[in-house]
Parts: sequence; structure tokens; C-alpha cells
Amino acid sequence: MQKPTPVDSEYTFEGKKIVSETDSRGFITYANRKFCEISGYTAQELIGQNHNIIRHPDMPQAAFKQMWKDLKAAKEWHGYVKNLRKDGQYYWVETHITPRIDAQHSILGYIAVRSEVNRQNLPAIIAEYDAMREEELSKKGN
Repeated sequence: MQKPTPVDSEYTFEGKKIVSETDSRGFITYANRKFCEISGYTAQELIGQNHNIIRHPDMPQAAFKQMWKDLKAAKEWHGYVKNLRKDGQYYWVETHITPRIDAQHSILGYIAVRSEVNRQNLPAIIAEYDAMREEELSKKGN
């Protein structure tokens, strides 16, 4: 599935939590109704896709590198994420991801619960992510 072209338009939402589950490699195995509504995709379009289908290109790679480091160590991860809707609009979410672990302590997958962001925290998060992206770009230039 081809990713949409981002547009400079924010989609905001209120209310219920966005919930998804993935396998241990990040492929979506479950998407609740709110996830479908907010992302603009149907459950059939989401199931089987890598969760990065909704990754906005403004998100720094370093943020996801740390996220995966924590998750693969069976730790929970919490942070703000800018996502990309099917129509190209973006939306911010506060994300909490919990590893699903079996009796042998192997990671089976992940459960992500996302909610609307605290708008007061957003300017600082955006500034931090902008700085991270600039650092990534300067490293590519060297």
C-alpha cells in the first residue's frame, strides 16, 4: 500500500482511545474502531500492514530507535507521535505501548493505546523533534 502525500492540515479528535495490537515485528493484528476513524483506514486496510503505515515523515528516526530499544527489552514506552492519515492530514497522539510477553518471557507482540495530546506540551515536543531531525539531517550531510 502506498503512503499518502502529507498535507499541512491537522486532524484533531477527542474522546475514546485509539487501540492497536501488533505482532513482535510491528505488523498490525488488531485495530479498534477509533483507530480506523482517526487514521482514515478500514480495519481490513490496516490488518497485516506494518504500523509505520501511519508514520509521518516529520517524525525523527531517533524517536523510533529509542522506542524499539525499550520495547525489545520488554519495557513499556510512552511518548508523543505525529501520525499520518490516509488523506494526508496529520494527527498527534500521546502513545503508551506495552509488550505482550508469554510465560517464557518471549515478546509475542505489542499493545498500543493512544489518546489526544495535551496541547500545552506540544510546542516543546515539536521543538525537540525538530532538533532531532536537524541532527539526523546534519549527520546524513557528513
